[in-house]
Amino acid sequence: GIRPLILGSKESDLIGKDYMVASESTVLESLGVDVMDDIEAGSAVFINSEGEMEIESCIKNPIPTPCIFEYVYLARPDATIDNISVHKSRLRMGDFLGDKILNEYKNIDVDVVIPVPDTSRTSAMQVAYKLGVKYREGFMKNRYIGRTFIMPGQSVRKRSVAQKLNPIEIEFKDKNVLLVDDSIVRGTTSREIVQMAKEAGAKRVYIASAAP
Repeated sequence: GIRPLILGSKESDLIGKDYMVASESTVLESLGVDVMDDIEAGSAVFINSEGEMEIESCIKNPIPTPCIFEYVYLARPDATIDNISVHKSRLRMGDFLGDKILNEYKNIDVDVVIPVPDTSRTSAMQVAYKLGVKYREGFMKNRYIGRTFIMPGQSVRKRSVAQKLNPIEIEFKDKNVLLVDDSIVRGTTSREIVQMAKEAGAKRVYIASAAP
């Protein structure tokens, strides 16, 4: 998919204004650049060597098709895309998921809600709040293992999941656990994580996705 682009500007002693284009507003903000606007679908931005900028629409009646995975997983939570806070969108995903569980799975017996780190934490907190149960960190993450869903080959993905996450057993032992993940792409991670929770002593394991 194509990532969104955000335009920013900063006053410059040399040419009046410097312009920057980035895929997330956090990049601009960390450099002290003022966010101007989101670049619209079908638009092209041209900045010449003198620092002059032009924006033109290249398509008649373009249809915006933003990538939902930016809000679910890829973007930093402090980013704003299309004037939508990524953090707030994840809070709302958790709200909707919590309400759905309450409405459609009334007999579910959950002792604790545990996120699959990292990007599901925000949604998982809201699910726990909605259900009125404890929120606990139950997995430690190895930050040196990359994104498992894009790794080549099932055996590599499966091995990498085991190397990426390690359960904290006291959070699982003899409990009915609701695992909240941000999304499910292949299902490889989900199967392995459920098995980890069982081996850590969970009595029952439920799994829910903030963006199924």
